[in-house]
Amino acid sequence: MIRCGLLATFCLLAFANPLSAQTAPSPASPPTASAPSSDQPEAMEDPQLGDHWTYEVRDEITGDLKSTITHTITDVSPKEIAVRLDVVGKPGFGGYFIYGRSWEMINNGHWRYTPSDGLAIRGPLTVGKSWPIKAGAFNSSSAVSLKTSGTAKVTAKETVTTRAGTFDVFKIETSIESRNANDTTKKSVSEEQIWYAPAVDHWVKRSSVDRSEGRVRYRTVVELVEYGRR
Repeated sequence: MIRCGLLATFCLLAFANPLSAQTAPSPASPPTASAPSSDQPEAMEDPQLGDHWTYEVRDEITGDLKSTITHTITDVSPKEIAVRLDVVGKPGFGGYFIYGRSWEMINNGHWRYTPSDGLAIRGPLTVGKSWPIKAGAFNSSSAVSLKTSGTAKVTAKETVTTRAGTFDVFKIETSIESRNANDTTKKSVSEEQIWYAPAVDHWVKRSSVDRSEGRVRYRTVVELVEYGRR
């Protein structure tokens, strides 16, 4: 599923999924959260080298902490943002992802998306705004191709509190259907809720449900526990 490319963004080592060749690491002790001392989030609207966000990834079915992963910007160009993923407590595990400037996935190391995964943050965000999602994905290792379609909609403006602090967010809900390009009878459906905070130019929480053949395979929640600027 193309959604697993997104899951790989948060937990590439947390799931054994069709779009992720990694396996789950043992749960690592999470870092001590160090939210900014001010009541307001540290301003990070423009992506810069060294910006970082640390997330806890949990399996909502079992309640288990699957991994703690830090995303760090390693390069920024007018068109792309390069991000390194490090699994806390697991040196050598991780990966490098390429995003567009609106945080749409282009390449996650296993999958290349055409033109992207379609999940860009399409500002300016306003409640009620919606847009279509249409994309393709190709796995260079397995030679599997996927075609996806769906919708995204801003459903609310809320305040969300995590261990990293309290944030004003836009809630974006997506529904995506993915089909194997070589066998269209094989499909999966993913539904996701994204709480995006403009002040830190990132999501502070994501919740997803993935179904295959009409059955739930994964329920995942990802929450921000620490972030900062170099």
